[in-house]
Amino acid sequence: MELSNYHSIQQIRDLLTTNKKIELSGESKEKITKCNAFLLSKIEDKNSVIYGVNTGFGSLCNTKIDQKDLTQLQVNLIRSHACGMGDYVPHDIVKIMLLLKVKSLSYGYSGVQLATVEKLLDLYNTSTLPVIYELGSLGASGDLAPLSHMSLPLIGEGMVWSKDSITIKKAKPSNLVLGPKEGLALINGTQFMQAYGLSCLFKSQQILERADLHAALCIDAYDGRKEPFLRYSHDIRPHNGQLDTAKAILGHLSGSEIIEQSKNHVQDPYSFRCVPQVHGASKDVYDQVAAVIETEINSVTDNPNVFPDEDLVLSAGNFHGQPLALQLDFLAIAIAEIGSIAERRIYRLLEGKRGLPAFLTSNPGLESGLMIAQYTAASIVSQNKQFCTPSSVDTIESSNGQEDHVSMGANAATKCLRVINNVGRIQAIELLTACKALKYRKPLGSSDKIEKLLKEVDGIANISDSDKVWADEVQKIQDYIST
Repeated sequence: MELSNYHSIQQIRDLLTTNKKIELSGESKEKITKCNAFLLSKIEDKNSVIYGVNTGFGSLCNTKIDQKDLTQLQVNLIRSHACGMGDYVPHDIVKIMLLLKVKSLSYGYSGVQLATVEKLLDLYNTSTLPVIYELGSLGASGDLAPLSHMSLPLIGEGMVWSKDSITIKKAKPSNLVLGPKEGLALINGTQFMQAYGLSCLFKSQQILERADLHAALCIDAYDGRKEPFLRYSHDIRPHNGQLDTAKAILGHLSGSEIIEQSKNHVQDPYSFRCVPQVHGASKDVYDQVAAVIETEINSVTDNPNVFPDEDLVLSAGNFHGQPLALQLDFLAIAIAEIGSIAERRIYRLLEGKRGLPAFLTSNPGLESGLMIAQYTAASIVSQNKQFCTPSSVDTIESSNGQEDHVSMGANAATKCLRVINNVGRIQAIELLTACKALKYRKPLGSSDKIEKLLKEVDGIANISDSDKVWADEVQKIQDYIST
């Protein structure tokens, strides 16, 4: 499959779920070769000065490098910048990084040789995944540290994951000789942030889809009212996400005996009544973030940029991660709100009102029921609030002041994924709680869709009365919703 056929987030996602090998199109190969030849011709003039090609890097940009040392310059760059620390980057995100770096180089504005791009492509196609660390990128001059670790195997250095995905081993020797600018082209770029961003979007989409279904289940479990979801209120405040959520809730509850029975209460708490407004707002943020990330994965983000047709080599700032940093901070906040409102519904189902026993146990006092499940959800919500402090408002000067404003987008990316994974945990607790509460509504039934979900959860986890190690049951449900 030609990489040039994959542009949208959904197309990339579909590609990543298969083991299809990808290749460069003839047009991409031609552009890469033409750009490389142009760059080589520019440095034949010994008086020419091109940043990162025959100069040092960062604040060393005014240090001219001798022609005979240009290859060593690029090797030294990758070695010295491979200074990451912390947890390993997950394998699926490493593979996305490889794909996106090839995609960026394939446009033919980076000056690299074709052999280098094809070597990188081979790592992707054979799932030879470099060992990369989470910490080290300022999200400014590209994701320098993580992309350096990604690039080490191209020159026969660094570590890669074994096929068992558990152990690591030394990279195989390589006969690739880096040309001028190639090290810089490899490690400049936003592919670390992009890859995390895509992973965050994939998981967020699942969370948002589950959120409406889980909320509908909670509404029936709480004996809630359906009036807040009728279209009339939403037609006069027509945010796309709000309209979509209200319609989805009514669809999930269609045919429910519980929702149609007469109610003694006039209103429900906001965590039930305002689901369209809260879930919908997060959906709208998702769409905005997805649009920015889709632009980014179809962009050239290294430096300098090489334009053969214009006879130009421009040192600019496409590696700066600010567009991603802001959006990843926003996405973390939006998805955290899904977890926050879910925790409030959990609390309401356990408070001993609306005909439900306290903590959803028939023997309150002797048994604690799901009391501590709500504690756990509250703890996770609190942690997410801390993680949602924006990274993008911070900057620390680096490289002797040459890089005096940085995006911190890499930190925004890694903590966004932590927030999203946390919300998945909250949703598992919500599903357990709502299913257990719904049983107290018998003999009245919910909709066919919700009753089917209840039956599936019943077959996966033990949600019967009597105290048990609830962590085990929550984990079973989390595994179920994560597949």
